[in-house]
Amino acid sequence: MPDPDLCTEEDVVRLVHTFYSKLRDDAMLAPIFESRIVDWDRHLAKMVDFWSSALRGTARYRGAPMPKHVALPGLTAQLFHRWLALFRDTTQALGNADLQERADDLAHRIAGSLWYGYQARHGADHPAVGCELAADRHSRNTRETGP
Repeated sequence: MPDPDLCTEEDVVRLVHTFYSKLRDDAMLAPIFESRIVDWDRHLAKMVDFWSSALRGTARYRGAPMPKHVALPGLTAQLFHRWLALFRDTTQALGNADLQERADDLAHRIAGSLWYGYQARHGADHPAVGCELAADRHSRNTRETGP
C-alpha cells in the first residue's frame, strides 16, 4: 500500500535518477534503453511520477507500460533479472530499509507482470521460465528471513 510517510519526494528522485544512471552504464541493459529513449529528462520525470505514485500514493503517473514493453524484441528473463539486480543495488544504497523493502517488492512484482505479459504476447518457448522471477523472489526472502 502506498504510504506518503515511507519516503520523501527527494528520496524518489534520488532512487530513479541513481537507478537510471546505473542502467545507462550497464553493458546489458543500456543498449535497449538508449535505442528507444530519446528524451531522457522526460523519461526520468515520468519514472519519478510512477515511483512516487507507487510508493507514496501521489497518483501523478499516467501511462500504460505493458504495451511499450511487449513491443520490444528479444527480451529475456536474464534481462529482467539484471534490471532487478541494479534496482536492488540502488535501493540498498539509499539507507531507508522500509523504502528498500517496499520498492524492491514492487519492482519484482512489476518485472514479473511485464515478463508474463511479454511471454503471452510473444509465445513462451519455455513456459516455466516466467516462474524464475517468482522463484527468485521467494528464495531471496527465504535466505533473508529463514524458512
